[in-house]
Amino acid sequence: MKLYSLSVLHKGATKSNLLKSAYDLSSFSFFQRSSVQEFMTFTSALIVERSAHGSRASVKEQEYLCHVYVRNDSLSAVVIADSEYPQRVAFTLLDKVLEEFSRQVESIDWPSGNPDTINYKALDIHLAKYQNPREADAMTKVQAELDETKIILHNTMESLLDRGEKLDDLVQKSEHLGNQSKAFYKTARKQNSCCEVM
Repeated sequence: MKLYSLSVLHKGATKSNLLKSAYDLSSFSFFQRSSVQEFMTFTSALIVERSAHGSRASVKEQEYLCHVYVRNDSLSAVVIADSEYPQRVAFTLLDKVLEEFSRQVESIDWPSGNPDTINYKALDIHLAKYQNPREADAMTKVQAELDETKIILHNTMESLLDRGEKLDDLVQKSEHLGNQSKAFYKTARKQNSCCEVM
Protein backbone atom coordinates (compact mmCIF):
# COMPACT_ATOMS: atom_id res chain seq x y z
CA MET A 1 0.00 0.00 0.00
CA LYS A 2 1.41 3.32 -1.05
CA LEU A 3 0.46 6.98 -1.34
CA TYR A 4 2.22 8.88 -4.12
CA SER A 5 0.64 12.32 -4.19
CA LEU A 6 -1.51 14.58 -2.03
CA SER A 7 -2.76 17.86 -3.50
CA VAL A 8 -5.02 20.71 -2.45
CA LEU A 9 -6.68 22.63 -5.27
CA HIS A 10 -9.34 25.28 -5.84
CA LYS A 11 -12.02 24.37 -8.39
CA GLY A 12 -12.61 27.44 -10.52
CA ALA A 13 -15.39 28.03 -13.07
CA THR A 14 -13.39 26.54 -15.95
CA LYS A 15 -10.17 25.18 -14.48
CA SER A 16 -8.65 24.17 -11.18
CA ASN A 17 -5.83 25.93 -9.41
CA LEU A 18 -3.11 24.00 -7.55
CA LEU A 19 -2.63 25.47 -4.08
CA LYS A 20 -0.27 23.00 -2.42
CA SER A 21 1.03 19.48 -3.07
CA ALA A 22 3.28 16.80 -1.62
CA TYR A 23 4.79 13.76 -3.32
CA ASP A 24 6.46 10.50 -2.36
CA LEU A 25 8.10 9.29 -5.56
CA SER A 26 10.85 7.23 -3.94
CA SER A 27 9.57 4.06 -5.63
CA PHE A 28 10.28 5.54 -9.09
CA SER A 29 13.72 5.82 -10.63
CA PHE A 30 15.44 9.16 -10.20
CA PHE A 31 15.12 9.99 -13.91
CA GLN A 32 11.37 9.29 -13.96
CA ARG A 33 10.40 11.34 -10.93
CA SER A 34 9.92 14.73 -12.58
CA SER A 35 7.75 13.26 -15.35
CA VAL A 36 5.71 11.23 -12.86
CA GLN A 37 5.21 14.32 -10.68
CA GLU A 38 4.04 16.37 -13.69
CA PHE A 39 1.63 13.60 -14.67
CA MET A 40 0.21 13.36 -11.14
CA THR A 41 -0.23 17.14 -10.93
CA PHE A 42 -1.98 17.20 -14.32
CA THR A 43 -4.21 14.23 -13.41
CA SER A 44 -5.17 15.77 -10.05
CA ALA A 45 -6.18 19.06 -11.71
CA LEU A 46 -8.13 17.28 -14.45
CA ILE A 47 -10.06 15.12 -11.98
CA VAL A 48 -11.02 18.17 -9.89
CA GLU A 49 -12.16 20.05 -13.01
CA ARG A 50 -14.40 17.16 -14.05
CA SER A 51 -15.87 16.50 -10.59
CA ALA A 52 -19.02 18.20 -9.32
CA HIS A 53 -19.09 20.41 -6.25
CA GLY A 54 -19.89 18.45 -3.09
CA SER A 55 -18.72 15.14 -4.54
CA ARG A 56 -16.29 12.38 -3.68
CA ALA A 57 -15.03 9.92 -6.25
CA SER A 58 -12.35 7.35 -6.94
CA VAL A 59 -10.94 7.19 -10.45
CA LYS A 60 -8.76 4.33 -11.69
CA GLU A 61 -5.84 5.31 -13.89
CA GLN A 62 -3.68 2.34 -14.89
CA GLU A 63 -2.56 0.72 -11.61
CA TYR A 64 -3.32 3.85 -9.56
CA LEU A 65 -6.45 5.05 -7.79
CA CYS A 66 -7.10 8.78 -7.62
CA HIS A 67 -9.41 9.72 -4.75
CA VAL A 68 -10.95 13.18 -5.04
CA TYR A 69 -13.10 15.28 -2.73
CA VAL A 70 -14.53 18.57 -4.04
CA ARG A 71 -16.29 20.54 -1.33
CA ASN A 72 -19.21 22.90 -1.97
CA ASP A 73 -16.92 25.88 -1.27
CA SER A 74 -14.70 24.78 -4.23
CA LEU A 75 -11.81 23.68 -2.03
CA SER A 76 -10.65 20.28 -3.29
CA ALA A 77 -8.11 17.60 -2.52
CA VAL A 78 -6.76 14.63 -4.44
CA VAL A 79 -4.71 11.71 -3.20
CA ILE A 80 -3.11 9.29 -5.67
CA ALA A 81 -2.47 5.82 -4.28
CA ASP A 82 -1.93 2.28 -5.45
CA SER A 83 -5.02 0.13 -5.89
CA GLU A 84 -4.46 -1.69 -2.56
CA TYR A 85 -4.76 1.45 -0.41
CA PRO A 86 -8.05 1.45 1.59
CA GLN A 87 -10.56 3.88 0.10
CA ARG A 88 -12.08 4.80 3.47
CA VAL A 89 -8.68 5.81 4.85
CA ALA A 90 -7.94 7.89 1.73
CA PHE A 91 -11.17 9.86 2.15
CA THR A 92 -10.48 10.29 5.88
CA LEU A 93 -7.13 11.85 4.91
CA LEU A 94 -8.80 14.16 2.35
CA ASP A 95 -11.39 15.29 4.92
CA LYS A 96 -8.70 16.01 7.49
CA VAL A 97 -6.46 17.92 5.06
CA LEU A 98 -9.29 20.10 3.69
CA GLU A 99 -10.59 20.88 7.17
CA GLU A 100 -7.14 21.86 8.41
CA PHE A 101 -6.30 23.80 5.23
CA SER A 102 -9.53 25.83 5.37
CA ARG A 103 -8.76 26.81 9.00
CA GLN A 104 -5.20 27.90 8.22
CA VAL A 105 -5.55 29.54 4.79
CA GLU A 106 -8.02 32.36 4.13
CA SER A 107 -10.66 31.50 1.51
CA ILE A 108 -9.95 34.78 -0.29
CA ASP A 109 -6.50 33.36 -1.19
CA TRP A 110 -7.83 30.13 -2.75
CA PRO A 111 -8.73 31.35 -6.27
CA SER A 112 -5.42 33.12 -6.91
CA GLY A 113 -3.02 31.20 -4.67
CA ASN A 114 -0.18 28.95 -5.79
CA PRO A 115 2.24 26.59 -4.02
CA ASP A 116 4.75 29.42 -3.46
CA THR A 117 2.28 31.88 -1.91
CA ILE A 118 0.17 29.51 0.21
CA ASN A 119 1.55 29.01 3.71
CA TYR A 120 0.48 25.48 4.61
CA LYS A 121 3.23 23.06 5.60
CA ALA A 122 1.33 19.96 6.80
CA LEU A 123 0.89 18.07 3.50
CA ASP A 124 4.28 16.33 3.68
CA ILE A 125 3.58 15.31 7.29
CA HIS A 126 0.14 13.89 6.38
CA LEU A 127 1.53 12.08 3.34
CA ALA A 128 4.22 10.43 5.48
CA LYS A 129 1.84 9.58 8.35
CA TYR A 130 -0.80 8.00 6.13
CA GLN A 131 1.68 5.78 4.26
CA ASN A 132 0.78 3.12 6.79
CA PRO A 133 -3.03 3.15 7.01
CA ARG A 134 -2.98 0.89 10.08
CA GLU A 135 -1.07 3.45 12.10
CA ALA A 136 -2.83 6.53 10.74
CA ASP A 137 -6.41 5.30 11.03
CA ALA A 138 -7.69 3.92 14.34
CA MET A 139 -10.46 1.82 12.80
CA THR A 140 -8.07 0.14 10.34
CA LYS A 141 -5.65 -0.53 13.20
CA VAL A 142 -8.36 -2.19 15.31
CA GLN A 143 -9.55 -4.26 12.34
CA ALA A 144 -6.01 -5.45 11.66
CA GLU A 145 -5.55 -6.44 15.32
CA LEU A 146 -8.87 -8.33 15.26
CA ASP A 147 -7.83 -10.15 12.09
CA GLU A 148 -4.51 -11.14 13.67
CA THR A 149 -6.26 -12.37 16.83
CA LYS A 150 -8.72 -14.40 14.75
CA ILE A 151 -5.85 -16.02 12.84
CA ILE A 152 -4.04 -16.88 16.09
CA LEU A 153 -7.19 -18.41 17.62
CA HIS A 154 -7.91 -20.34 14.44
CA ASN A 155 -4.34 -21.67 14.33
CA THR A 156 -4.50 -22.65 18.01
CA MET A 157 -7.68 -24.68 17.49
CA GLU A 158 -6.27 -26.24 14.30
CA SER A 159 -3.08 -27.29 16.05
CA LEU A 160 -5.11 -28.82 18.86
CA LEU A 161 -7.17 -30.83 16.36
CA ASP A 162 -4.09 -31.70 14.29
CA ARG A 163 -2.71 -33.66 17.22
CA GLY A 164 -5.63 -36.04 16.82
CA GLU A 165 -7.44 -34.84 19.87
CA LYS A 166 -10.97 -33.64 19.44
CA LEU A 167 -12.39 -31.28 21.98
CA ASP A 168 -15.35 -33.64 22.57
CA ASP A 169 -12.96 -36.49 23.39
CA LEU A 170 -10.98 -34.30 25.76
CA VAL A 171 -14.13 -33.33 27.66
CA GLN A 172 -15.17 -37.01 27.98
CA LYS A 173 -11.74 -38.00 29.25
CA SER A 174 -11.44 -35.19 31.72
CA GLU A 175 -11.63 -36.34 35.31
CA HIS A 176 -11.49 -32.80 36.53
CA LEU A 177 -14.79 -31.71 35.07
CA GLY A 178 -17.79 -32.44 37.18
CA ASN A 179 -20.89 -34.07 35.72
CA GLN A 180 -22.69 -30.74 35.72
CA SER A 181 -19.92 -29.12 33.63
CA LYS A 182 -20.02 -32.02 31.18
CA ALA A 183 -23.81 -31.70 30.89
CA PHE A 184 -23.47 -27.95 30.29
CA TYR A 185 -20.86 -28.56 27.56
CA LYS A 186 -23.08 -31.12 25.81
CA THR A 187 -26.11 -28.81 25.95
CA ALA A 188 -24.10 -25.87 24.60
CA ARG A 189 -22.69 -28.09 21.86
CA LYS A 190 -26.20 -29.13 20.78
CA GLN A 191 -27.40 -25.51 20.82
CA ASN A 192 -24.49 -24.37 18.68
CA SER A 193 -24.65 -27.28 16.23
CA CYS A 194 -27.33 -25.45 14.21
CA CYS A 195 -24.85 -22.63 13.54
CA GLU A 196 -21.89 -24.70 12.39
CA VAL A 197 -20.76 -24.30 8.79
CA MET A 198 -19.98 -27.51 6.97
